[in-house]
Amino acid sequence: MDFVFRRQYRGPVKAVIMDWSGTTVDYGSCAPARVVVELFGRYDVPISVAEARGPMGMHKKDHIRALTQVPAIARRWEQVHGRPPVEADVEAMYADFQPLLLDILADYATPIPGLLEAVSAFGEHGCTIGSCTGYTRETMDVLAPAAQKLGYKPDSIVSVSDVPAGRPAPWMALLSAMQLGVYPMEAVVKVGDTLVDVAEGLNAGMWTISVAKTGNGLGLNQAEVLALSEEELRARLAPICAQMYAAGAHYVVDGVSDVPPLLDEIEARLARGEHPTGG
Repeated sequence: MDFVFRRQYRGPVKAVIMDWSGTTVDYGSCAPARVVVELFGRYDVPISVAEARGPMGMHKKDHIRALTQVPAIARRWEQVHGRPPVEADVEAMYADFQPLLLDILADYATPIPGLLEAVSAFGEHGCTIGSCTGYTRETMDVLAPAAQKLGYKPDSIVSVSDVPAGRPAPWMALLSAMQLGVYPMEAVVKVGDTLVDVAEGLNAGMWTISVAKTGNGLGLNQAEVLALSEEELRARLAPICAQMYAAGAHYVVDGVSDVPPLLDEIEARLARGEHPTGG
């Protein structure tokens, strides 16, 4: 057979699905990093903020487990506890993690500058707004109302508790799309600040945009970013952006306020027959 049928979507972008901490609220994704450092300290195993940020974006139990498997951290654990960390330790630490996070989370609900304007622009473009997060439903029951009081209320909120597995699996993004009632997946844009956000979006067959300046990669709050010279800021962002592109992000931007103009560009690519997975 000389010809095969290939079905292509060439319509508009219908939805934008965004991460929470570091993407839409909590500039610098500071709350989870702070709690993870404190958590390991309670077990007399010091870790740096940079180490704590390594697996960011995962289900927090997976995040803790991944840290215990970092060779340097595992050695420190063994020096203190006389044995390597085991799954029971992960379970115990995760049980401690949740109340620590819940105690401070409402203080980190402030929308990142430009978010509310971006959400308005998405709406004007005809897009609905979804969200997904490595936080549990219990956590989101604290964070989402606090953010809503400050003006941010997405049309869909999916937590890691709602799916069989968190990032890099695509289930949260796909469930959000289902709740929004949008398809095909190439009509959806996924926005996040971590490498597993990129993997999630790509695994879901969505266009994927990474935010570099406001997120976990740079890991600085707004005041700390403003204290940097433009030259130093760009020098710090360069390797973060390179990592995100290497992971497969279609676009890398400073923050969510830079996303609205990209919707027209994505639609132009769709009109040319391009697909987010390159097929």
